[in-house]
Amino acid sequence: MGKIFKIYLCGDRIYSCSGCRTHLAKHEQIVSKAFQGRHGRAFLFSNVVNITLGPKEDRILITGLHTVADVYCNCCQTVLGWKYVEAFEESQKYKEGKCIIEKAKMALEPNMLPENISHSNDPCYGL
Repeated sequence: MGKIFKIYLCGDRIYSCSGCRTHLAKHEQIVSKAFQGRHGRAFLFSNVVNITLGPKEDRILITGLHTVADVYCNCCQTVLGWKYVEAFEESQKYKEGKCIIEKAKMALEPNMLPENISHSNDPCYGL
């Protein structure tokens, strides 16, 4: 397996994988906090980084039939949620291309703003 390249996000609220703390998304990328995952509450994000997608499959969810792909952390391979590939009902089309991340699978990182970082080798330094 090749080297894993991670994207580091800067901001005051960064969500990361609860298992390995790999950055996933910024707070501003939350579309909704009112979603249900396999194991409890989940957030819908417009964009998520440092993930790998599993194979596409049709899945019957609370809101109907969708084509989804499971979302895995690039670093520790934990299943974090899923990505909506296709929604078959018109009212659900807004979910296409967005990701569900289960609340239990993510952590909120401390302030990652450049002025709060003390080491020049930090990925957010100077941004």
